[in-house]
Amino acid sequence: MKTRSILDPIRIAPAATDKLQSFHGDVVAEVAAAVGKNAVVVVGMAQNPHVKSVRKALTEANIEFEYLEYGSYFSEWKERLAIKLWSGWPTFPQVFVRGILIGGADLTVAALADGTLQSRATSAGSDTVTA
Repeated sequence: MKTRSILDPIRIAPAATDKLQSFHGDVVAEVAAAVGKNAVVVVGMAQNPHVKSVRKALTEANIEFEYLEYGSYFSEWKERLAIKLWSGWPTFPQVFVRGILIGGADLTVAALADGTLQSRATSAGSDTVTA
């Protein structure tokens, strides 16, 4: 398994850590609350065709989901950046199932195709991870 190198928190100055933690904390809290409360959450942005395709695929599969939209290509990029920093996922959509980030459009479509998304979404709350 390949791993992505992440800067060790000890190498981040306390002032920088404080700034990172407060960077659009309200948006991060909103996403984290939705992920903790809903079986399936899609975080996206307007005008993004991948977000639209995931929402359509979930709807066609009769999977209920909470959708959170943050701006478009023309607005709210800082809010989306805060979400990316929080999740570690670089693109939108970001799809969470029972508190687990399953990825973006390609991984969501693959999970729908092989049934793992449906299985995880409808399983008992015992595997739910709170954000």
